[in-house]
Amino acid sequence: MQVHMTKKMTKTIMGHPAGLWVLFFTEFWERFSYYGMRAFLILYMVAGPANGGMGFKTENAASMYGWYTSGVYAACVLGGYIADQFLGQFRSVLLGGAVIALGHFTLALQGIPFFYLGLALIVVGTGLLKPNISTLVGAMYSKEDGRRDAGFSIFYMGINGGAFLGPLVAGYLAQEVGWHYGFAAAGIGMALGLVVLVTLKELLGLSVESAGNSAHVALSKNYGPLTRLEKKRFAALLVMFVFAAIFWSAFEQAGSSLTLFADRVSRNEVFGSVFPSSWYQSLNPFFILTLSPFFAWLWVKMGKKQPSGPAKFAFGLFFVGLGFLVLMPASPASLADVDNGSFIKPGPMWLVVLYFLHTVGELCLSPVGLSITSRLAPAKFAGMVMGLWFLGASAGNKIGGWIAGFFEKLPLDQLFGAVALSTFGATFVLYLLIKPLNRLIGDEK
Repeated sequence: MQVHMTKKMTKTIMGHPAGLWVLFFTEFWERFSYYGMRAFLILYMVAGPANGGMGFKTENAASMYGWYTSGVYAACVLGGYIADQFLGQFRSVLLGGAVIALGHFTLALQGIPFFYLGLALIVVGTGLLKPNISTLVGAMYSKEDGRRDAGFSIFYMGINGGAFLGPLVAGYLAQEVGWHYGFAAAGIGMALGLVVLVTLKELLGLSVESAGNSAHVALSKNYGPLTRLEKKRFAALLVMFVFAAIFWSAFEQAGSSLTLFADRVSRNEVFGSVFPSSWYQSLNPFFILTLSPFFAWLWVKMGKKQPSGPAKFAFGLFFVGLGFLVLMPASPASLADVDNGSFIKPGPMWLVVLYFLHTVGELCLSPVGLSITSRLAPAKFAGMVMGLWFLGASAGNKIGGWIAGFFEKLPLDQLFGAVALSTFGATFVLYLLIKPLNRLIGDEK
């Protein structure tokens, strides 16, 4: 079976291809499931068996969290290859979503075997879904379409709409009702995403034709050897992926060290009302929902005067480091001071400010990274190169899990200060590389 984009894509909704909105809501529910579960995963692992948890030591839980989240993104490389060579993007997304839902429902069952099996299923399913749904978004636009970055920013709003709702629903159920109710809620969310995709697939503008045993989205008919320009752009992408990994190693502390900070150090109440610590995980997507329209407008308004992709990456690294710098004064020298009451717990605003700054950094880097990867990737390896983008996130998540393992070993102001210093250093190095990277990319912005 071979899948081609047809002229149905010319149908627009709010100025963008109708298929964008199908993918928007599909990804909305997939991210509901992923971030809803992620918001309480490390808390579930460190909770004692008497409280229904796994009873892991903090260091081991952080390591497991790092392996899981890095595995999710590493699997995207293989998922992109499978789509390019065998299943095609659409069927990979469909199959991946089904496996993800099965993984969450497996986690809802009690027992260590179900815990590891459930995580493995989510890793496999996300590897199939995540790079290929982004590739489908890129296929909605021509390479010269000025709406492209704005379209990815809109798609990013779908991602974060689900990420905002997930912790509020699944996180609440997990911490206030029972862990496995949270896992089940995540599974239901992914199932709803599959319903959207199957019901509205015609709006994607896909037509299916017989063509042997392979299936792929025909993004381009130029499948010959890579040109000199394609090789240079691919080299630029690899360099940018390295800096993306550094960014994610800091940013993805959200689900590990920052979640532990929220649960054990922060005073989680507003106007006398206490709220679950997992709810902090909704701050980042909330800020993305409110700031994404501004960034989408800004890039279009600036047009050719907007910063280049590498420059936007540098801004992203700077703001994620700034977030950790802000949190340092609110961090205790020792967790023992928190436990014995000698340390006054900081209010929610410290984490609110951190997540605001991290969101600004993310909007400078992540949707732009998706857009530039889909635009610069050689057509022959579109899915696999998109997978390499997520491999950068994989490396970042694994490093982030390793960093979080020091949560109980180092004073938190030193731990967060080290993270800030490393991202500021990476910002400076990338700043020096902006012009060379722009030359490799060519005339792309």
